[in-house]
Amino acid sequence: MSHAFAPEILREYDIRGTVGRTLFEGDATAIGRSFATIVRRMGGTRVAVGRDGRLSSPMLESALIKGLVAGGVDVVRIGLGPSPMLYYTEAELAVDAGIHVTGSHNPADDNGFKLVLGHRSFWGPDIQSLAAIAAAGDWSAGEGAVSGHDVLDAYAARLVRGRSLSACRVGWDCGNGAAGPAVERLVKLLPGEHHLLHAEPDGRFPHHHPDPSEEGNLADLKALVALEGLDFGFAFDGDGDRIGAVDAQERTIAGDAILAILAEPLLARRPGATVIADVKASDAVFDRIAALGGRPLMARTGHSAIKAEMVRTGAPLAGEMSGHIFFGDDWYGFDDALCAAVRLIEAVGKSGRPLGALADALPPRAATPDLRIAVPESRKHRVVEGVAARLAAAGAAVDTTDGVRVREAGGWWLLRVSNTQAAVTVRAEAADADGLARIMARVDAELAASGVAR
Repeated sequence: MSHAFAPEILREYDIRGTVGRTLFEGDATAIGRSFATIVRRMGGTRVAVGRDGRLSSPMLESALIKGLVAGGVDVVRIGLGPSPMLYYTEAELAVDAGIHVTGSHNPADDNGFKLVLGHRSFWGPDIQSLAAIAAAGDWSAGEGAVSGHDVLDAYAARLVRGRSLSACRVGWDCGNGAAGPAVERLVKLLPGEHHLLHAEPDGRFPHHHPDPSEEGNLADLKALVALEGLDFGFAFDGDGDRIGAVDAQERTIAGDAILAILAEPLLARRPGATVIADVKASDAVFDRIAALGGRPLMARTGHSAIKAEMVRTGAPLAGEMSGHIFFGDDWYGFDDALCAAVRLIEAVGKSGRPLGALADALPPRAATPDLRIAVPESRKHRVVEGVAARLAAAGAAVDTTDGVRVREAGGWWLLRVSNTQAAVTVRAEAADADGLARIMARVDAELAASGVAR
């Protein structure tokens, strides 16, 4: 017996597809069988399993567990919660690996699996190896047991342990995603006044889609901050590993600015430490890290790649423009939006300044959001490779850490392949709006030369 997956669900950092079209119940069982085989071959016996609040998650979780126990590993079910809670469980409990059933910030009909093995992300070649085991039917066999473990309270308590937190007035928009129950537990442990929105998990996402990197999805949070006169507000994606933030004036604080804010107290304690930002981050963030006495390092976008880079460099802090913030300082090295929220509250309190003032330490720049341009899965790599080849032939100033980041007069632009969607992504930055328009005209010309319209 063997199993073949639709190739497009085998992504760089996780396994993710559209339920009923590219991702099926049988895929979940095969993932369980194959992952159990890998765990057993490394001498492991126990796997933690959690899920998000999507409508398809209970079905996929059940099928996944069926495959895991048939592969001969014991399963510890932690139930519904954010992906970081699964990572926390894998780090703290006596388990050898973990899988979270989640579609993250994708559309409601999507779902997938994030995997961790031996305290490290399971990604890239690991996912291809899992698929090869399934295709060959080269599975271990056994009769694993299933048990339950409620970690919500322990996870919330760990988030605040050792933190010095001031009383703030905070809004929390959980977006009907998986972070809601954990946020409800967390705010009971925090000083101050806390107002929650959309905390009940609902896979239909009736109020707005849980993706805080999209400005429109922050409208409810901004309205709450204005109505209640709050100090700031936080929003979370569908599985609680990405944060969005707005200040008291309802201004959005970009993900890379959040990283820069958190770098200041860290580098005061640990001067000279490496702080990692992804290729989408502003030049101003890298400059700010250096000015604070840190070692800025540019890395590929993607949670698994950044976690690996943190291990390689010993960096205690990292972040992505999308709102993934990673903590190795008194944490476990993974991205956790609730941890980011707690540490932002701490940073504001210790600084004695409003969140907006901390963000204003970065000079103003004109920048695009992360622009996603739909390109078929079969073409997206060729599009970026074609642009890279033309730039190289022209002798352009290009950084190829992840796609192409091109230096222009007064700014830069980035073109890279999306690791989660059939798309390429573009981001650009300049000193002012006129400079940004000039850079985007250059981007559009390069895309057009590759047969792509923005």
